[in-house]
Amino acid sequence: MGKKWLLIATTAMGLESVAARELKDLGYEDLKVENGKITFPGGPADICRCNLWLRTADRLRLQVGAFKAITFDSLFEQTKALPWADLLPANALFPVTGKSHKSTLHSVPDCQAIVKKAIVESLKAHYHQDWFQEDGPMFKIQVAVEKDWVTLSIDTSGDGLHRRGYRRLHNLAPLKETLASAMILLSRWTPDRPFVDPFCGSGTLPIEAAMIGQNIAPGFNRTFVSESWPLIEKEYWERAREEAEDLAKYDQPLTILGSDIDHKMVELSEHNAIEAGFSGLITFKQMQVADFTTKEANGCMIGNPPYGERMGDEQQIKTICQDLGSLYKNYKSWSFYFISSFEQFESFFGRPASKKRKLYNGRIRTDYFQYFGKKQAD
Repeated sequence: MGKKWLLIATTAMGLESVAARELKDLGYEDLKVENGKITFPGGPADICRCNLWLRTADRLRLQVGAFKAITFDSLFEQTKALPWADLLPANALFPVTGKSHKSTLHSVPDCQAIVKKAIVESLKAHYHQDWFQEDGPMFKIQVAVEKDWVTLSIDTSGDGLHRRGYRRLHNLAPLKETLASAMILLSRWTPDRPFVDPFCGSGTLPIEAAMIGQNIAPGFNRTFVSESWPLIEKEYWERAREEAEDLAKYDQPLTILGSDIDHKMVELSEHNAIEAGFSGLITFKQMQVADFTTKEANGCMIGNPPYGERMGDEQQIKTICQDLGSLYKNYKSWSFYFISSFEQFESFFGRPASKKRKLYNGRIRTDYFQYFGKKQAD
């Protein structure tokens, strides 16, 4: 059977069920879904597959241990007792980060220092050496204390999973790639339907749609910190990348349009689409929302309109909501999905949403307004 650990896929608040559905679609079972994370059993091959494939998770962690601790002595002894040498080579670089919430052990710097010292003591006993150079592969350890419950884990991702590698340039208020993917997955858009983002900014939604539409693993063009770990053999990464290559549908035709009122954003989106390998596959054009027209049926419009938190004044926002409402009236077979913190969105759109969902765009609490169209027969 090989090695098995507990893996933790962390997510932004509100995206737990979306990431859990992704894991189920990848074939994983026995999922434990909690606030901001999904825990599940997995081995080396699963670390590779999940890092490559998860679109909506922030990162993937390997849980080393979990226990209750209300004293620093208890934290030290229980940390020291964990099998650190099974995971960390003698030359491992292992910084410790931390967080504490509603716990007796509330001093994060003290928790970090004690965990670091306990790991060193554990490694000393195993490797029979008193000093560790820490000039080898990176194992970023986190001590997380929640209501006196300590979870010790190692980050397997490195850069957050939202960093796909294509968006080196972005606008002032970029939509995170993980949130963009979640918006698309929640819409149940399929690649045989037209896709439009009328506020494309740096092109994140159209590019993520193209990746979903052609079943391209979001992590395919980047590296992960655990690729340098001795405990994950290179062949696991090779197999995971071969699987991703085999499952990609590069010939899948797509109708994807990204538009923006700002020509600089259109140029930025085109640049990022080329970086992502979608040159010529996605159409970008300068256009305001009210000017959108189409003869296509059963389309999907998904967007992140300005809502006053970072850009755009209130009158502009009201006008945009009215324009979107007019489009919905005119294109009855289309479904519309917009994320916004503007509390009067439905009022100016002209009707209540078919469904609403609370999501966080960074630290901004928003609603995901979903308006379902009536599918037109072919």
